[in-house]
Amino acid sequence: MDKDEIHLRRLPAPHREFCGVDFLPEDLNEALEETEMRVNKTYSCLPAEEKGIHIINIRAIEDIGYDQHESTLLNSLSKNPDADCKYGLYFRDGKRKVDYILVYQYKKSSAGRTVTRRAHYDSTARSTKQGQPLPGKGVQLETGESEPHMDYHEDDKRFRREEYEGNLVEAGLELEHDEDTKIHGIGFVKIHAPWNVLCREAEFLKLKMPTKKMYQISQTHGLLKKINSVIQKITEPIQPKVAEHKPQTVKRLSYPFSREKQHLFDLSDRDSFFDSKTRSTVVYEILKRTTCTKAKYSMGKGEGRKKEATLLNKRRKCGKYGITSLLANGVYSAAYPLHDGDYEGENVEPNDRKLLCEEWASYGVFYKYQPIDLVRKYFGEKIGLYFAWLGVYTQMLIPASIVGIIVFLYGCATVDENIPSMEMCDQRNNITMCPLCDRTCSYWKMSSACATARASHLFDNPATVFFSVFMALWAATFMEHWKRKQMRLNYRWDLTGFEEEEEAVKDHPRAEYEAKVLEKSLRKEHKHKETDKEKLTWKDRFPAYLTNFVGIIFMVGLTFAIVFGVIIYRISTAAALAISSTPSGRSSVRVTVTATAVIINLVVIIILDEVYGCIARWLTQIEVPKTDKNFEERLIFKAFLLKFVNAYTPIFYVAFFKGRFVGRPGDYVYIFHSFRMEECAPGGCLMELCIQLSIIMLGKQLIQNNLFEIGIPKMKKFIRYMKLKHQHSLDHEEHMKKKQRYEVDYNLEPFAGLTPEYMEMIIQFGFVTLFVASFPLAPLFALLNNIIEIRLDAKKFVTELRRPVAVRAKDIGIWYNILRGIGKLAVIINAFVISFTSDFIPRLVYLYMYSENGTMHGFVNHTLSSFNVSDFQAGTAPNDPMDLGYEVVICRYKDYREPPWSENKYDISKDFWAVLAARLAFVIVFQNLVMFMSEFVDWIIPDIPKDISQQIHKEKVLMVEVFMREEQGKLQMLETWKDKDKKKGENCNNHSPRLSRSHSGSLSSCHSYPLDV
Repeated sequence: MDKDEIHLRRLPAPHREFCGVDFLPEDLNEALEETEMRVNKTYSCLPAEEKGIHIINIRAIEDIGYDQHESTLLNSLSKNPDADCKYGLYFRDGKRKVDYILVYQYKKSSAGRTVTRRAHYDSTARSTKQGQPLPGKGVQLETGESEPHMDYHEDDKRFRREEYEGNLVEAGLELEHDEDTKIHGIGFVKIHAPWNVLCREAEFLKLKMPTKKMYQISQTHGLLKKINSVIQKITEPIQPKVAEHKPQTVKRLSYPFSREKQHLFDLSDRDSFFDSKTRSTVVYEILKRTTCTKAKYSMGKGEGRKKEATLLNKRRKCGKYGITSLLANGVYSAAYPLHDGDYEGENVEPNDRKLLCEEWASYGVFYKYQPIDLVRKYFGEKIGLYFAWLGVYTQMLIPASIVGIIVFLYGCATVDENIPSMEMCDQRNNITMCPLCDRTCSYWKMSSACATARASHLFDNPATVFFSVFMALWAATFMEHWKRKQMRLNYRWDLTGFEEEEEAVKDHPRAEYEAKVLEKSLRKEHKHKETDKEKLTWKDRFPAYLTNFVGIIFMVGLTFAIVFGVIIYRISTAAALAISSTPSGRSSVRVTVTATAVIINLVVIIILDEVYGCIARWLTQIEVPKTDKNFEERLIFKAFLLKFVNAYTPIFYVAFFKGRFVGRPGDYVYIFHSFRMEECAPGGCLMELCIQLSIIMLGKQLIQNNLFEIGIPKMKKFIRYMKLKHQHSLDHEEHMKKKQRYEVDYNLEPFAGLTPEYMEMIIQFGFVTLFVASFPLAPLFALLNNIIEIRLDAKKFVTELRRPVAVRAKDIGIWYNILRGIGKLAVIINAFVISFTSDFIPRLVYLYMYSENGTMHGFVNHTLSSFNVSDFQAGTAPNDPMDLGYEVVICRYKDYREPPWSENKYDISKDFWAVLAARLAFVIVFQNLVMFMSEFVDWIIPDIPKDISQQIHKEKVLMVEVFMREEQGKLQMLETWKDKDKKKGENCNNHSPRLSRSHSGSLSSCHSYPLDV
C-alpha cells in the first residue's frame, strides 16, 4: 500500500465517535470534500476501552492538522488562552483580529454529550493534494451497524453551513469555530479578513483612504479669526475630550483605494490602516455576495432526487443566496461585528467604545457637544449623520424655545389688560348662557368661565401670530443650516465623490425577493416555459398592492372611528356629570371631560403606534421589495402615514371641527338622534387645543420615547439572562470563567435600524411646527426631551445594542423630504389655526369695523347671539329652568345670527360673512407671505459653505498634481531605462562576431534588462 494512504482499522464500538469528531454520512463527506477546507481539530481522546476508535497512521495526523503548533498549544494550557486572544477579540493565536461573528445553534449528541470543538479554517494552510480526502472520508461503514437517529432538518442546516463557510474560505477569509462556550447549544464562527482581502474589497467598494499627501486647511484671517478664537475659548469647557473633535489645521488627501497605487497611501501600520468599522463592512459585503447554492441535503432517491436536482439547478441559476437568506432560514441565528471591548470595569484597556461611553453616552455630559467624528468612526456614516442631525435640530430648538418663552411671558404680563377676558369675568354684566346639553343641563352664567377665558389669553394674543411667522422661518433656516452642516461632514468624512448609485449597484436582492423569484421560475418551468432572467412584475405584486391599499384605508378609518368614539364619550360624560347635585361637580364638568378624554386619546395613540408599526412592516414585507433600500423607503412611508394620522387626528378635530357643526338652540345637530354635538368654550377652542397638544406631546415623549426605550431593552435583556440561567445550570468553575467578547455581544439586543429613532423625532418636529400657534412652549419641551434623548440613544447604541454594520451615506435620505413637507404644511395649518380657531381675526374685525371708541369694549357682547327660550324644541328645554334663581326669557350663545325679534330670526347675520371674508383673506396673505419669506431664506443661504467648496476644489487640484508628478516620474524612469538599454546594446555590438556567437547568452541578457526591471 502506498505510503501516502491512510490505514484504517475498525474496532467494535457502541458509538460512532472519534475524539469528539462526528463521522458524517457519505454524501455530506463528499460535500465537505468540495469545500476544500482544512480543518484543525483539538482532540481530547478517550481510552480505547471506553470508546471505539479509528486508528490512523502518522501520515494522516499531519493531514488533520495535529502538528507541532497544536501540540504546543495543548502544552501551554498553564497560560490563560482567553487572555492571549483578548477574550474573543482575536483568534487563539492572538494575532489575527476577529472582524465578524456568525452564530448558529446545534443540538447535543444522542449519547447526551455535547459535541464541542474549537477549530479554525485557515485558507493559508490548505492541503496541497486537492483530491486527498480528510481522515474518515469515503470510508464505507460496515453493514449491519445500527445508525443513530438523525435530525434531517438540523443535518441540512449543518450541511449548508459547511458549504457556505467553504465558499467564504475560497473568497479569502479565515475562519475559526468555537462551540465550547458558556452558552450551551450555541456555536460561533469567528471571521478574519487578511490584508490581501481587505485591499481587494476596498478597491471594489471604492473606499476613500487617506494618502501620504497632506495639505493645509485654509484658515480665516483678520476679524473672523479673532472671533473664532474667542468662541473656541468660550466653548472649550463644553467640547468633548476626544482627539477626533479637536480643530484640525491639516488634512490628508483622500483617494479611492487601489492596489496598483499602494505607494500613494501610508501603509506604515497595516494593522490600523483599515479600522474595525471598515473591516466589518468589507466582511459583510463578502458575506452578502457569497452564495450557498445547495439548498437541501438530499436523502431521497429516484424521482425525489431528480426534483431536488432541478431545485438545485434553479438555485444556482438564481444565485445570490448569501447571509441574508441563511439568517432568514435559520441556518445561522445571528451575524454581527464585535464591539471594541468592555466599556466599564477595572483594568479595561482604552478603546473607542469606552471613550464613547465616557464622553458621549453619559447623562453627566449632557451639556457637551457630541463627538460626531468618533461616532462616525465607530458606527459608520449613516448613524453618524443621524446623531449629527439630532444635534443640529436640538441646537436650533434653543432660539425657538427662547422666543416661545417670551411669547408666553407676554401673555402672562398682559392678561390683566385683556378687555374681552375682563368683560367675561365681570359679574355685573349678568350674561346668561344657553344650556350646554338637553334637559339635564341648565342655564349658566358666563362669568363661571372666567378662568378659561384668562388662560386662553396666555396663548391667544397678538404675539402668537408673530411666533407662527417666526417658526415658519425657523423651519426653513433649520433645513438650510442642516444642508450646510451635511456638506461639512461630507467633506470631513471624504464623501464628496460618493454617489448613492454606486451603493445601489452593490445592493443585493433580499432573501424574500430571491425566494419569490425562485418560486415563480419553478412554476413557469412546470408549465414548460422559458424561465431565464425572472423578476417580479406589478402583476405578481398586485395582490400585495391591493392588500396595502385596503389595509391602510382600514387603519385610517379605525383611527377616525376611535376619535369619534372619544367624542361620544365626551358628550355622554358631560351630560352625566351635569346631573351631579353638587355645584362643584357641575362647575368642573368641562375640565374633567377634557382631561379624561385627552388621557384616553394618549393611551390609544401609544397603543396604536406600536400596532401600526408592526402592520406597516407586514404590509411592506408582502410587497417583497427587491433591495433593503427599497424596503426601508416603503416602510418609512407607510409607518409615517399611519403614525401621522394616529398622532394628529384628535388635535385636528379640536382645532378645525369642534364647535363648527353644532347648530343653534332650538335646531341643534344630533349624532344618532340623541347626542348633541359639543361646543367650544366661550373663550374659544384654542385653550382646549393647547391642553390636547401639550398632554399628547409630553405623554408621548415621556412614556413612549423614554420609558419604553429604557424599560423594554432592559426587560428583554433580563428575560434572556433568566432563560439562559434557567436552561443551563453552570458549575462554579464555568460560572467564574470570563465570557468571550462575542458571547457578551450575543446577549445584546440586535440593531433594528434607525427608522424608529427618526420617526419619533419627525413626529415631535410636527408637534413643534404644525400647531405652534396654540402652544408656544412646545419648542421648550422638545428641547428638554432631546437633551435626554441624545444621551439615551447614545447609551443604547454603546451599551445595549450589538454593534451595527457600518453603512456609507451622504445624507439622511427620505427623511429630509418628509421634514420639508412638514415645514410647508405647518405654514398652512398655522394660518388656519390663527384664522379659524383663535379669536384673533374676529377681534381685528370688531376693532376696525364695529367698535365705537376704537377699543375692545363690547367685543364679547358682539360675538354673542340671543335666543328666546320659548323656541326650544319639545323635550329639549332644561328640567330645572329656575336653577339660577330667576326665570330666564332670553339666553345667549356664541354665533353670528339674527336676534329673535328680527324678521329673519336666527338666520346668519352679515357680521358672520364679514368675519369669514377676513379669515380667508388672512389665510391667503399669511400663507403666501410666509412661503415667500421661507423661499427667500432658502435662496439667500447657499447649500455649500464657501470655504468647503474652496477646499473641495483644492483637493481636486492637488490630486491632479500628484498624478501628474507620478506620470512625469514614470516617463523619466522609462527614459533612464531606454538610455541604459541603448548603452548596453552598443557595448554588445562592439564585440567580434566570434565573441558574439560564443557569448550569445550575454547578448540576450542585455536585451532582457528592461523586461526584468
